[in-house]
Amino acid sequence: MKTAEAFAPAHITGLFQICDESADLLYKGSKGAGVLLKHGVKTKVTLKNAPENNLEIWINGRKTVSANVSETVAKDFLSKLKEKIAVTVEHTVHVPIGAGFGSSGAAALSLALTLNRALNLGLTSIEAAQTAHTAEILCKTGLGTVIAETFGGLEIRTEPGAPGIGKVQHIPISDDYKVVCLSFGSLSTRKALADTKLRRRINEWGGKLLESLMEEPSLKNFLRFSKGFAEHTGLITERVRRVLNEIDASGIVCSMPMFGEGAFSIAKKDDLETLLEIFRRHGSADKILVSEIDFGGARLL
Repeated sequence: MKTAEAFAPAHITGLFQICDESADLLYKGSKGAGVLLKHGVKTKVTLKNAPENNLEIWINGRKTVSANVSETVAKDFLSKLKEKIAVTVEHTVHVPIGAGFGSSGAAALSLALTLNRALNLGLTSIEAAQTAHTAEILCKTGLGTVIAETFGGLEIRTEPGAPGIGKVQHIPISDDYKVVCLSFGSLSTRKALADTKLRRRINEWGGKLLESLMEEPSLKNFLRFSKGFAEHTGLITERVRRVLNEIDASGIVCSMPMFGEGAFSIAKKDDLETLLEIFRRHGSADKILVSEIDFGGARLL
C-alpha cells in the first residue's frame, strides 16, 4: 500500500478574459488576475494492487460519484500504467465548493501531484499540473485556475494556457494582508462559459481592464478593476449588490469572486474589521471566510 499527500491553495478570480480558441487543451485557458488563499484543498491518495482498476473519491469524509474533474485526472494517470490499481482519493476542502474559490482546480491539482508521487511516474510538478489543467478544460469547470494555484500569490495571468505554457506575473503584496470573503453560494461556470452574450461582455471588459492592470499592477488597481469587471459583466446579484453598496459607503473597495455569488476584498487589520462587521450583517458566520494569502502554490506534503 502506498500513500501520498498534497495541498493546493484556493483561488479567487477578480477579472478575466476567455481564451479557449486553441484546439490544443494545453493552450486553452484565460488571461486574468486573482489571489491565492492559504485555505484550499488537501488531498491524500492510497494505492493498493487489485485485479482491476478501481477508483473511490471522498470529499470531506463522504464518498461521492460526482467529482468529475478528479475522476478525469485519476483516469488519465491510471491509463499510463500496465498494472491494475485500486485508488482511494480523500479530498479535504476548506472553502465553499462551487462558489468561486477554485475548489475543483485545487482538487485536481493536488490529486495530480499525489498520484505522480505515489505511482512513481517521474513527471515534473509542471507536467503533473498540466494534467489537472486539461481535466478542468474538459469538464468546463475552469480556465486559468490551475496555473494560478500552481504558483500562488496575487497574480496576473498575462498569457493563457496550462502551467509551463501560460505566463504569470505577480503583484507585490506584503504578507500582513488577508483575504476576506462572504459567500452566498454558487454561480455556474459551465453555464456562464456557454452564454454567448456574457462571453462577449467578459472578453470586452476583461481585456480592457486587464490591460490597464498590467500597465499599473497594484493591489489597489486589482480591487478597483475587479469591481469594474463585476459591474460591466452584469453578474452582481441583488443580495451581493446590497453588500457592495454598504461597503462602498465605508470607502473600502470590494468585488465579487468569479464565478460565485458573494463578495471579497483584500485588507489589513483596520479595514478587515470593518468588512467583517458588514459581512456579519448580511450573512451567518459559516458564510464568512478569512484567509492569509498563499505565496507557495501547490505542493506535496
